Amino acid sequence: MTVAVRVIPCLDVTGGRVVKGVNFVDLRDAGDPVEMARIYDAEGADELTFLDITASSDVRETTYEVVRRTAETVFIPLTVGGGIRSVRDVDRLLRAGADKVGVNTAAVLRPELIDEISAEFGSQVLVLSVDARRVPGQGIPSGFEVTTHGGRTGTGRDASAWICEAVGRGVGEILLNSMDADGTRAGYDLDMIAATRAVCSVPLVASGGAGQLADFEPAVAAGADAVLAASVFHFGQLRIAEVKVALGAAGHPVRRLRT
Repeated sequence: MTVAVRVIPCLDVTGGRVVKGVNFVDLRDAGDPVEMARIYDAEGADELTFLDITASSDVRETTYEVVRRTAETVFIPLTVGGGIRSVRDVDRLLRAGADKVGVNTAAVLRPELIDEISAEFGSQVLVLSVDARRVPGQGIPSGFEVTTHGGRTGTGRDASAWICEAVGRGVGEILLNSMDADGTRAGYDLDMIAATRAVCSVPLVASGGAGQLADFEPAVAAGADAVLAASVFHFGQLRIAEVKVALGAAGHPVRRLRT
């Protein structure tokens, strides 16, 4: 059975508001997350991703409330990431209405977290968010290094090797974000997507760099099962329907648009 390509808006949330910048800096307000989620649901988004990009204690309860309000408003799958450090954190988010949770920094620092979450809740709820950047000539075989803390800290770890390990530990999906391309609207990092697809046996979501309609199809052709974007949707440059129509015209299966 052919699986439809998913189109996923990403809501970077801090302090209860959606923000967007370039390479995770120079953030500007993009709106209320619950209202934006409602609009994207009505426009035909296949899923929504919420990332708490600060994940500090003063906004943690805000994030749970945003998830609760969103889950009451929309009926498409919701992935929530940012600051997840324990099985208890996952349990609280799932009870608040999340369908999947994304782990990043905490899993890099303690990979056993992946084992614990997948054992408790199953691989289907666990997404590994990988913020990777190009590091040619630095002894990293794939040429892509894993970063943590919102892309601010290099780890010296090879992204392809880390993804293989994480899948082996029980991750059910990879959210691959190019830190070099994030927010630039210069196109997805196709080399990074292809390198990941070559070693990744679970669904792969491409993130970082979408700037125009022509950027999405090459990402799918490079190996992405889903395409995620933020700025182009938040600020009205593109609509979900336009992306789906373009992917369908290129021969990729997409889920039917709502009428």
